[in-house]
Amino acid sequence: MWITVRESQGVRLLRRTNTVAVLEVMRGAGVVTVTELIAATGLVRTTVIAVCDDLLRMGWIEELEGASDAQVGRPARRFRFRDRAGFVVGVDVGEAKTTAVVADLRGRVLGRTTRAFADPAPARRLATVDDAVDGALADASVAPGSVLAAAVGIAAPVDRAGRISHGQPFWAAFDLGLETRLEERRGWPALLANDANLAAMAERWRGAAAGVDDLVVMLAGERIGTGVMEAGRLLHGRSGAAGELGSLTLVEGVGSPDGIAALCRAWGAEAVRPGAPETALRELAGPSGAVEAEAVFRAAAGGDEVAQQILDRLAERLARVIGLLGTLFDPELVVIAGAVAESAGALLGRIEDLLPRFTATPPRVAVSVLGESVVSVGAVRLALDHVERHALDLELAGR
Repeated sequence: MWITVRESQGVRLLRRTNTVAVLEVMRGAGVVTVTELIAATGLVRTTVIAVCDDLLRMGWIEELEGASDAQVGRPARRFRFRDRAGFVVGVDVGEAKTTAVVADLRGRVLGRTTRAFADPAPARRLATVDDAVDGALADASVAPGSVLAAAVGIAAPVDRAGRISHGQPFWAAFDLGLETRLEERRGWPALLANDANLAAMAERWRGAAAGVDDLVVMLAGERIGTGVMEAGRLLHGRSGAAGELGSLTLVEGVGSPDGIAALCRAWGAEAVRPGAPETALRELAGPSGAVEAEAVFRAAAGGDEVAQQILDRLAERLARVIGLLGTLFDPELVVIAGAVAESAGALLGRIEDLLPRFTATPPRVAVSVLGESVVSVGAVRLALDHVERHALDLELAGR
């Protein structure tokens, strides 16, 4: 009896593995034949046909009529992935706002909603996340019952069991029961992850790091945090804190984990104080007198010397941080990501010139093309990974 159970478990695992392999190919392709699936997966014909028949019965794919080409004998069977057989939700929960997106099973975003947190109380923050999710579903014209999984990114370490570290008060503030709320209120499987780790997944999937296995993605807006990939796998650490950079307070020439936006604001305030040298930043400051990162980059592009000096300081500071990452992880590529990434392109040349001073293994440096959506794109990828792994267990609403 023990041998029979063990064999049965092995068969189920093999069937699940084969299903994931076929689905992955079909999701990235258009119309495919059995022969093409054999070539792409390395599986034998009988296995591919059995998997396709299973997926047809469950509603994941559809079979098209007619041969793919003029052939002698029996026409080739052709299949197409049903990218709207279900949907996934990705949520980015930050300190000041939250963004929810709805995507189809190819990862194409169909709806998006952003909401600001007006009240720090946990119940109100949860209600705001709910509102953002409802808005994204409405924007995509997707019924909640068609959602197969959701993933949520937060600015705190999350271990492999989905537990949030309470090592810092800032992290503990994100322990709101977000995944439980989605599971109980919506009935969706929900996954929780660190935002920088999701950014790394997003960049490798659809960003500047496509195809790169040894990678660091640095969220560098208000605070610097990193997602680290080694040989294509995320590094988590015991409590999920691998890549956290609070210890930058100890690094010479850095002194804090403050990111580009925070530093531009602080140094911009110094630049416009009474008695400081004349600068275009005075005219570009906001109504409250605050100088935002966009104003600093704009003034520097216009030739303002004070703004250019701020960018020089930023470049050196980031070069020191990236030099540390190069020494610790030896990545092929470091991607600067987040809301300020587009502007950060102006820093690349200076950073690359400085890097050899700070590490013997300088990586390539790039800026993200995903902008503010980088975390929500990573959340979509995480939700899709869950859907593919559990395709045999999920019931499709549109079946």
